[in-house]
Amino acid sequence: MQAINYHCPKCSNADYETGEMRAAGGFWSKIFNVQTRRFSTVTCTKCRYTEIYQAETSMLGNIFDIFTN
Repeated sequence: MQAINYHCPKCSNADYETGEMRAAGGFWSKIFNVQTRRFSTVTCTKCRYTEIYQAETSMLGNIFDIFTN
């Protein structure tokens, strides 16, 4: 991920960690345990406040999820 000029809106700390999480998008993806939605996270290292941003998903990534779950 790119370096960003981040300041926590809660405590004004400039240090952060980035991460990723995936979630099911609908009824069928929940039944087959396929995470079709991807999100990027930015977490303040001081107060642990976390912002979540929706990220792009790819068809190849979704297919890979089907075979690895």
